[in-house]
Amino acid sequence: MSDKTSYPLVRTLRFKSVNSPGMLGRITTVIGNTGTLIGNISMIHFGNRYVVRDIDVFVEGRPHMARVLRELIKIPEVKVVEVRDAVLELHKNGLVSVVPTRQIESVEDIRKLYFPGSREVCTLIKDNDTWKDTYTGIPYNVAIATNGTSVFDFPSGKPVVAMPIVEAKAALLNRLAGVNGFPIILDAPDTRSFVDAMRPIASAYSGIQLSNVSSKHCFDIVPLLEDELHLPVIHDDQQGNATVITAALINACKACEMDFKTAKIGVIGLGVTGLAIARFVKSYTGNAVWGSTLSEESAGRHRVDGGILSSIEDIMANMDIVIATTSRGNIISPDMVRKGQIILALSEPQPEIDPAVAMESGACLAINSKAINNLLCCPGLWRGTLDAQAQTINFDMYKAAAHAIAESATEGEILPTTLDKRVHHAVTHAVARAAVTTGMARRKLDDDYFENPDILKTPWM
Repeated sequence: MSDKTSYPLVRTLRFKSVNSPGMLGRITTVIGNTGTLIGNISMIHFGNRYVVRDIDVFVEGRPHMARVLRELIKIPEVKVVEVRDAVLELHKNGLVSVVPTRQIESVEDIRKLYFPGSREVCTLIKDNDTWKDTYTGIPYNVAIATNGTSVFDFPSGKPVVAMPIVEAKAALLNRLAGVNGFPIILDAPDTRSFVDAMRPIASAYSGIQLSNVSSKHCFDIVPLLEDELHLPVIHDDQQGNATVITAALINACKACEMDFKTAKIGVIGLGVTGLAIARFVKSYTGNAVWGSTLSEESAGRHRVDGGILSSIEDIMANMDIVIATTSRGNIISPDMVRKGQIILALSEPQPEIDPAVAMESGACLAINSKAINNLLCCPGLWRGTLDAQAQTINFDMYKAAAHAIAESATEGEILPTTLDKRVHHAVTHAVARAAVTTGMARRKLDDDYFENPDILKTPWM
């Protein structure tokens, strides 16, 4: 554990304490008094005289953890048994594996699956390769590809550093939408080498999701992969985030009785996510988006997209909706907030302005990045796209996903939670329907498909 981290670290404290009324409250109070957030509390052992519990705590490094332990050992009835790293335990041995979809119990099973049985299937595909859609897993295989050039605030280096992230994305795609995500680590630091590395393996997949690719190359890689490989391609930090933020803006505008399509909108920070948001907002509203950036390259892209270059001060003074993605905390002061504004301050770990401060300063609504997660979009987006056998994902499909996400939020919420199955069902069917309506679908989808309550069991499977 480092001495100080930018993000809270999760540690699990296992302790043994006397079984008496108020003891747990005393323990949590002591932990809370050290400025520590508490997560899950689990009972491990319950006895007549003592109990053993696990408590997850969020700490900022070694000194913080040491402070918590120092205070706990002052309670004579408590013994700290161990401190565990819950995150490392979860990632141990990886997050995904290849698991057969059929039982393999006998020699006969092996003969059918492998040899000589596989020859019959190979012959079918040799004669007509569309049989791959029936007799292989390719229709629901997505390559989650990274070169590791944008992993947190790390310097660009070893691509394998991104593996825990892409493994997690693969696991969640499968868990939430039944899509087979395959982590692909590429030693390909630039646009051309990345595309060239994907070309020889592309036939095993029906889509490509870029992950942790730097802004220097990601804007060019996506269209090149689409053009050269004829597969749907997304970058979760671009299209995934922009779709979810569009959903948030739909509901934020409803809450503030603002017309999304006529509101004046500005984006502060035109990096990977910020530029994608500006593009989505312009496509959704038809209006130019104001943008502020320190990068000449990003400024050029925004100008080509039809955006208006401005400053933080002018955006805060003139815009009804402000989306900030600068990676710099506390750059919006309270006196810059206009009454009635909608503010999305999305940088981590510190937002550009604390939402509570923005609300106190007159904003109608302000949120930070905690509610924004592209997992609300990507699983259903892929499932609907692959169900429809679309070769590209157009803006109408992203827009349909955004509306499905927004409509899945319960009253009082701006966005639903990522584990809400209703969201992924709604996004899947909305995207598939948009693919049909706009002529992107190569598979005919009928009422049996759209009335199906289980997106993991489509009529043809």
